[in-house]
Amino acid sequence: MKLNYKRTILIGFAFFSICAFWQFYDNEIPKILKYTFNLGETATGVVMALDNVLALFLLPFFGSLSDRMDTRMGKRMPFILLGTLLSTILLFVLITVARPSRSLPFFIIVLLLLLVAMGTYRSPAVSLMPDLTPAPFRSSANAIINLMGTLGGIYILVMIKFLLKEAADPAQTNYIPLMLSLIGIMLVAVLVVFVTIDEKKIKKKIEKEGGLHSLGETFEEGEDKASGDGKQDMPKDVKRSLLFLLLSVFLWFTAYNAVTTAFSRFVVEVWDLHDNAYATCLLVATGAATLSYVPIALISGKLGRKKTILIGICIMAASFIITGLYPHFSTSINIFFALVGIGWAAINVNSYPMVVEMSKSGDIGKFTGTYYTFSMAAQVFTPIFSGFLLEHVSYKTLFPYAFIFSALAFVTMLMVKHGDTRPDKKKTILEHFDVDD
Repeated sequence: MKLNYKRTILIGFAFFSICAFWQFYDNEIPKILKYTFNLGETATGVVMALDNVLALFLLPFFGSLSDRMDTRMGKRMPFILLGTLLSTILLFVLITVARPSRSLPFFIIVLLLLLVAMGTYRSPAVSLMPDLTPAPFRSSANAIINLMGTLGGIYILVMIKFLLKEAADPAQTNYIPLMLSLIGIMLVAVLVVFVTIDEKKIKKKIEKEGGLHSLGETFEEGEDKASGDGKQDMPKDVKRSLLFLLLSVFLWFTAYNAVTTAFSRFVVEVWDLHDNAYATCLLVATGAATLSYVPIALISGKLGRKKTILIGICIMAASFIITGLYPHFSTSINIFFALVGIGWAAINVNSYPMVVEMSKSGDIGKFTGTYYTFSMAAQVFTPIFSGFLLEHVSYKTLFPYAFIFSALAFVTMLMVKHGDTRPDKKKTILEHFDVDD
């Protein structure tokens, strides 16, 4: 068995589409709420948490629902197609109708509908990778998927730099060119997935080769022999590892999302940077992540997933605290944003495969939803709590806040003892470059 790089890249276009949207959402919706609707930081944090509140219910539900779905297109594809179509329509309405109306209730209603549409297909889209990837290669495949997601984020950041011209009155900024570029890339990316990926055919081939075997199947087989019914709970030690891993997910998303959500305003309030200058720093971070995904996958194959995650947390935490010490903007800050990107890549490449490794192949959507429940719970909590600190204490609390929660994630990650599967060792260096057609 080998990792099919071409197929993994094509699957990754679904995540490319998703990440392009969320890059826009995280960076620009807070500015629209602040400058168009004159919301304070705490109120903005509450609105920004709505997507994560919805996701707590939507992502596990639609992940589990897609596990049970069986259509001619497969389990996940119907959700991906319908969700993308609805999301792009509602995004168009949000920017061209709801925002110019200056009616906050109308804007919030359309925004909620948009978030529901996005929630219908995020878990199914992410589940497509482990569905169609042999278990030993999921860290490497996840590196490619995250690389595609990062490219989606980079695309939007570049479009922000070139298409979004900040008006003298920020409330008058023209978002239509940026919105059209986002809708266009979302539709094209998902069309690529639909045309090139035959979900049912590929999965049958991998199942025939025995490539979906994971830790979940391992303990299930042991119980089948003993009880014959196959209906058993996850072993206590595996469950304990899973709970600590999910807690770690909550903590590092609490740290990272606080920065990504508030940074566009932090640069204005603390460093006095304007005209969307924040996008340069985020481009550096995402560019560094892009370049590091594949090397990190190779490193995790040598060190293991857990050690690679711990190293990533250390790099990210150190970068947060050092960046927070700068009283004014300096180009050297870009170095630390690059390190943040590398650290975050080390975490993302390995954490989701560790969760899936503890699942059964038939429950991948359910466990994907569970993973996102904890990440989204963090993103419910952190915009509100960090927003309160920004508004009532100081914007300078942002990076110490991110450091503290990163350090807590390091502690909980030390308690994880399962899900660290590595691919078989290659006999020669050249075997690392083998690609299935």
